Amino acid sequence: MIVTDPIADYLTRIRNAQIAGHRMLVIPGSKMKRRITEILYDQGFIKKYKFEEDDKSGQIFIALKYNPLTKEPVIKKMQRVSTPGLRKYFSVDKLPKVINGYGIAIVSTSKGVMTEKEARKENVGGELLCYVY
Repeated sequence: MIVTDPIADYLTRIRNAQIAGHRMLVIPGSKMKRRITEILYDQGFIKKYKFEEDDKSGQIFIALKYNPLTKEPVIKKMQRVSTPGLRKYFSVDKLPKVINGYGIAIVSTSKGVMTEKEARKENVGGELLCYVY
């Protein structure tokens, strides 16, 4: 299957797995998806992850995180911002805050993929990939 927007596919797979109540999911890997997964783990949105290499780009195994009391997913919403048809770039002073700092925006910069908070510290702007909250 040919995917024209791999990041949107990645976000959709996570959303669908949460709707179905799955604890684990497997996603085809890439460097960008790996970095987004690391950011989601560092920010506390997923429980665990594991990268597995094969002859192609590998696979990413993700353990999703749910609230132990309500059984609701920790990730409430994942929204793609920049798309292949319409790229959205922001300078460092125009980077948005997501729900007054409760969520994160993932940005692809010249120094790598990072959250908008890290991009402000590094004083770099870039392409706004997605919002997560």
